[in-house]
Amino acid sequence: MFSHHHHHAAGRGDPSRGGPFGRDWPMGRGGRPGGGGGRRIFDGSELRLLLLRLVADEPRHGYELIKAVEALSGGAYAPSPGVVYPTLTLLTDMGLTEEQAAEGTRKRFAATEAGHTHLAEASAQVAELFARLQALGERHARTDGGPIHRAKANLRAAIHHRLSGSEIDPDTLHAVAAILDDAAQKVERL
Repeated sequence: MFSHHHHHAAGRGDPSRGGPFGRDWPMGRGGRPGGGGGRRIFDGSELRLLLLRLVADEPRHGYELIKAVEALSGGAYAPSPGVVYPTLTLLTDMGLTEEQAAEGTRKRFAATEAGHTHLAEASAQVAELFARLQALGERHARTDGGPIHRAKANLRAAIHHRLSGSEIDPDTLHAVAAILDDAAQKVERL
């Protein structure tokens, strides 16, 4: 994949690749900022612990686990089904979780006694993983700017509505452009 090679080609010392996150971007080994689905926030063993902790709290389906992680991170991170389901299978193979008999086709996973013991032994690491999810969420809230997304969508809708008629007066176009330019200057001066 091109972006992957580009990441390595940029080298460690190139500050332009670091973005606003620098070195303290909270993620597991092999992770890198940006890139949507390509980023790995947790390595395999960390994700195993995280999912084990969640099913120890209450038995859940794979989909519920994805949603739970997403909620814990404030929407910043949702592991993909392609990672979650093999991890759950592995946890079951390791004897740490078991599939519960469920109505319908979805399998619920629950922690076994061995799973609970494993969690107790790794409690410090589990706490660190949850703290990392929370930190991701807090950073996401600061950098994602929910209210700004809403306002931008609102602006897009207003422009689209105003310019969707068949006959657009050039003066109207210039007036809209002037409002947008004015807004851009105000944002830059903040």
